[in-house]
Amino acid sequence: MTQKEYQTIKEVKDPLVFVEKTENVAYGDIVEVETADGEVKTGEVLETSKDVVIVQLYEETTGVGRDARVRFMNQNVKMPVTEDLLGRVLDGTGDPIDEGPEIIPEEERDIQGEAINPYSRELPEDFIQTGISSIDVMNTLVRGQKLPIFSGSGLPHNDLAMQVARQADVQGEDEEFAVIFAGMGITEEESQEFIEEFEETGALERSVVFLNKASDPAPERIITPRLALTTAEYLAYEKGYEVLVIMTDMTNYCNALREVSAAREEVPGRRGYPGYMYTDLAELYERAGIIQGRSGSVTQIPILSMPNDDMTHPIPDLTGYITEGQIVVDRDLDSQGYRPPVDVLPSLSRLEDNGIGEGYTREDHGDLSDQLYAMYAEGQDLRDLVSIVGEDALSERDEKILNFTREFEKEFINQGWKTDRDIEQSLDKGWELLSMIPEGELTRIDQETKDKYLDIQTQETEQEEEE
Repeated sequence: MTQKEYQTIKEVKDPLVFVEKTENVAYGDIVEVETADGEVKTGEVLETSKDVVIVQLYEETTGVGRDARVRFMNQNVKMPVTEDLLGRVLDGTGDPIDEGPEIIPEEERDIQGEAINPYSRELPEDFIQTGISSIDVMNTLVRGQKLPIFSGSGLPHNDLAMQVARQADVQGEDEEFAVIFAGMGITEEESQEFIEEFEETGALERSVVFLNKASDPAPERIITPRLALTTAEYLAYEKGYEVLVIMTDMTNYCNALREVSAAREEVPGRRGYPGYMYTDLAELYERAGIIQGRSGSVTQIPILSMPNDDMTHPIPDLTGYITEGQIVVDRDLDSQGYRPPVDVLPSLSRLEDNGIGEGYTREDHGDLSDQLYAMYAEGQDLRDLVSIVGEDALSERDEKILNFTREFEKEFINQGWKTDRDIEQSLDKGWELLSMIPEGELTRIDQETKDKYLDIQTQETEQEEEE
């Protein structure tokens, strides 16, 4: 392979190196920059023109001067993929950091991936069990979906991510399930916590972990999710795995985009983020899905921390346009000690109806979910009313709904980080709570379903009292 080498660096600005007098250099090509001291740094072509090529380094530009040699490798950035990656921990550039054996790849794939032909896409369906009642019952994740988690600074979204990574599973005896975890801009402490959690719980055996730390250069943060998704696509569409990709924190990723954009002196968009951020995020999120004629699937849970808890911030705003709902981590629930602090009211899974009901979860799932949502929403309204008129002014009916609301948060939402409930247990817990409400108020559930499941709940309650 012919390598074109130049010693024509014009300028170095943050992570960018400007190289003059180059020929036939392609966008995305791998670049090696060798300093005068012999240190070799890697990057890629970010922009090319007749007069100058802009190179984005994945490492610090310290030591790179006009005397450095620039080599264009005539190939795109690729991810070496193999099934043996399962159980390994890699850094943000895909190199192993777990002191394991050398990885021998079966092939190398372009990290930009290939767009899925819309005609070849299958409708995302089939229930993925996370073991978390507030998600499984109220905001169901289905195979092939992209369902982000919206959180705030300081909230335990990483704990929620680990719980999902540890517990998630596709229902079915013959399904092979894998988790790809991409941490972007995480602290050293968080990095160690993730590694220890994966190792201690045994989740690492079915996972590939990519960890880009906050101390790593920002450009590396931009390729980390692409390496992870390339690995996911290989395991899904070539090896038949049902793959769940968890990416945290997308806010750090977008801030890296903004940093590189500012170095290129591009005209900023909303709040300083580049105008192409929507397109960039779409390139990542749209790599989830199911392809006709191929076994396996890629399901995504991107996690982002909303600056100032602002859901209208560009990052959650654009993410919401591209993805199929959101899981919202609530600060008030967190302050009360509820774990995981998922607020089911602003949360939404737009594809929930595709993956629930008879043949997927249970025939009562849809009606039960609607009724729980309606009762909890009314209970929240009653809380606002109580703050004005006092609880003594409530009717007997309203008091029961208010009690239901308290128990819903304590027993249904607050299940703890280590509790793994299967869908049957979560649905039964919902019926147990609805038994607190007069049957006539359960207007979202048909009579046949109420007769069946409320009777079961009554019998279980009587049996427990006798014991």
